[in-house]
Amino acid sequence: MAERTWLVAAVLLAGTLQAAAAPVDADGFKHPLDSLRLDTDRDQREFERASLAILNVQDPWERWNRRVYHFNQRFDERVLLPVVRGYRAITPGFVRSGVHNFFGNLAEIPGLLNSLLQLRGRRALDTGARLLLNTTLGVAGLWDPASRMGLPRQSEDFGQTLGAYGVPAGPYLVLPVLGPSNLRDAGGQLADLLAAERIDYLNVATASGVHPEISVLKAIDKRDGTPFRYGQLNSPFEYNKIRYVYTRARQLQIEE
Repeated sequence: MAERTWLVAAVLLAGTLQAAAAPVDADGFKHPLDSLRLDTDRDQREFERASLAILNVQDPWERWNRRVYHFNQRFDERVLLPVVRGYRAITPGFVRSGVHNFFGNLAEIPGLLNSLLQLRGRRALDTGARLLLNTTLGVAGLWDPASRMGLPRQSEDFGQTLGAYGVPAGPYLVLPVLGPSNLRDAGGQLADLLAAERIDYLNVATASGVHPEISVLKAIDKRDGTPFRYGQLNSPFEYNKIRYVYTRARQLQIEE
């Protein structure tokens, strides 16, 4: 028994010495706190405030936005998600896929217009080719042969177009049901909606006026395809994090 104990101790000691002798990776992530320098003359809370500073976004309407945010959370949990679960339960997967592709094909129209407005010729050609292929070979967009041919879907909206021309985002804004936005992007959503109605591709806008269930199905499909769930961040700062992530993501989309 004593010999076995000494053997185990020797193995552990050898492993410890080997780990200690192992070189630190060049990226320095083995000891990230070694390069951290705190101002010892200040309170630790200064570091905490500095860490939260990156989450700051122009939000003068925060009280209103938080109310809308909590309304959206309750509406999502009590109305939208139960409807989505019912939709998934009664609708075969290939039908849901066809519905998603169909509405995605309609979204190519504002994408094409905004690519042209931004003078992005290559992206406009790709989007136009997707629209043509999916409308014809894909039978009005129920299938997505364009993606299999190497033409992935690329989203462009009027908010991005305004941003590309230097229009500032303006204050952060939480829209009822629609969620995170800002003053510029909210106007952009309205412009894209009006453009789609005027063009009335495949006569869907006209049909939606007569059959509102088409718009309802579109909303259900959009929520079904959005993986986000309220509370999944498990953080009391979820509102702040979502506000920052949305703002940063829009900046990256415009700079792309």
